[in-house]
Formats: sequence, C-alpha cells, structure tokens
Amino acid sequence: MKKFYKLVSHTPHSGGYHILLDGRAVKRPSKAELVVPTQVMADEIVKEWAAQGEAVIPDTMPLTQILITCQDRVAQNRASIQEGVLKYLDTDLICYPAEGPEGLSAMQDDRWGRWRGWFESRFGVGLKTTTGLAALKQEKAAHEAALSYVGALDDERFTVLQLVTSLCGSLILALAFAEGEAEAQDILNAAFAEEDYHAGVYDAEKYGDDPMLAKRRDAMTRDLNAARVFLDCL
Repeated sequence: MKKFYKLVSHTPHSGGYHILLDGRAVKRPSKAELVVPTQVMADEIVKEWAAQGEAVIPDTMPLTQILITCQDRVAQNRASIQEGVLKYLDTDLICYPAEGPEGLSAMQDDRWGRWRGWFESRFGVGLKTTTGLAALKQEKAAHEAALSYVGALDDERFTVLQLVTSLCGSLILALAFAEGEAEAQDILNAAFAEEDYHAGVYDAEKYGDDPMLAKRRDAMTRDLNAARVFLDCL
C-alpha cells in the first residue's frame, strides 16, 4: 500500500489511545478504530508508522499487527482460540525428547529440561515425557493449572501467549515467556535444538547455514522480540 500520510501522532481515547495519520484514526481491517491500551505502546506504534517509506509494509510494524490480531481476532474468538492453545500441553515440543543420538538428547535435555522444571515449580505439578511416537496425556492437575492461568489473562497478554505457543510448538515455553522467565533467545534455543545439533554435526559454521532455516529463524526472532516489546508496553 502506498504511503498516504505525512504526520503520525496519538491522542487519548476512551479505553486507551488512537493512532492518528494526518489527524485521522487508524482503522483495523474490521473497519473499527484501533485502540492502543497504553501510552508507551502508542509511542512505539507511532514510531512504526512514522518509519514507513514510500510504501506501508505491515510486516515491518509488528506491534500494530499483534494489536490488530488481538482486537479483530482474539477478542472475537477467545474461547475457541484458547481451547486450541491449551491442547498444546499434551503435544508440547519439550515433552518429546529424541531417543538418540546421545548428543541430540543431551542438547534437548539442556535446553528443555529447565523449562519442564520451571513448570513444575511454578504450577506444582510435574510433566510426563516420552521418546515414543504415541501422544502423551498430561495429568489433570497440569491441565487445570494451565487453564486457570491462561483463562485469567487479558486479551492482550493472551494474544502474545497464543502467538508464542504457535511459533515454537510449546505452551510451556509460552507460559514462561508470558511470566518474563524466558526471553526470545531461550525460546529460539529450545525451538531449534534439533537443527542446532545437526548444524554442529555437519559443520554449518564452515559450510554455511541452510538459507531456508536461517530465514525461518530470523522471522521467529523478529516475532519473539516484538512480542516481548508488546508485553513490556502493557
């Protein structure tokens, strides 16, 4: 979309702030006006819009995109989206370590074990793991703890939780991220444990990274960093 404005600002509005483009409020795809919950987030979103060149590129405005997702999608479909997120507990990435080789198992244990331990410490229930193909069924207490925590989140924080869960395939990691215990690099280390192991085996440092893998890692890094900024702005 060609850039059509010169001045970006924000103004207080009931429930938060409006982002103004030449004095006109930004609207979401649903045609409703975008409402920013805090001034510090409004400041950051103004920077995103002001930084656009001759064309407006949504992918370069991650905070705006997360907020639009929250207000146009999550707020309208919270129950069904939450149900889908909670299902990740039984298929959680970090509960399915590889049986071997030994080096991979050790790397996964190093990068995943601490977060399983964190979950047990935070919620008072341990997690099952398996090296097999059959799906796990975590304890009822684990599901109840996750439901209680996730259900109490406001839509903004839940939007980040569901984003991180889908990015890395782990509700446990997303919970740690939401709590401020895990940072973007922790999530990346866990999500790319297998790829990092194989990169070491095949000496990617010497022969170069797989360009598709590098692109996927870069995209996840960008999204996770934006998610952290978004949470910090609430």
